[in-house]
Amino acid sequence: MSSINYDLTKIKAFIFDVDGVLSTDCIPLSPEGVPMRMVNIKDGYALNLAGKSGYGLAIITGGDTEAVRLRFARLGIRHIYMKSSVKIHDYNDYIALTGYKPEEIVYVGDDLPDYQVMSLVGLPVAPADAAPEIKAVAKYISHKKGGDGVARDVIEQVMKAQGKWMSAEAFGW
Repeated sequence: MSSINYDLTKIKAFIFDVDGVLSTDCIPLSPEGVPMRMVNIKDGYALNLAGKSGYGLAIITGGDTEAVRLRFARLGIRHIYMKSSVKIHDYNDYIALTGYKPEEIVYVGDDLPDYQVMSLVGLPVAPADAAPEIKAVAKYISHKKGGDGVARDVIEQVMKAQGKWMSAEAFGW
């Protein structure tokens, strides 16, 4: 039984911010000043499984490091928008490319740059430690913090609602 108050059978795609969602909101810097992120392995597995199961996946982040692009590309995410200064523009591009309708999309964000997109999608989701303005627009606030399994939480609930969680694709990378 899902704890999300939305018809999860409508969902066809997931869009994620990175910093504060797929990684924690505290980011160490390398000696060269490059942000270094920690990511959750179970989030990664759920992202990979969602992609193999036919869901659309996208990343929209203001960050711009090759490590982030490589991580999510290796998980099978083809739509990776980096250096996104106004996320609604990249969201509109993704919609134009894929044909998804807003009610078919989950967007997970944690801070003010995510607000516009979250106001448009069918299922806006916030991590437990999101900014108050983002929690106010979210239809679901995960019990998980950013970087601590929020992607796994929402993907698992959607896939279970659609009978895809324990499919044949679930038992391998």
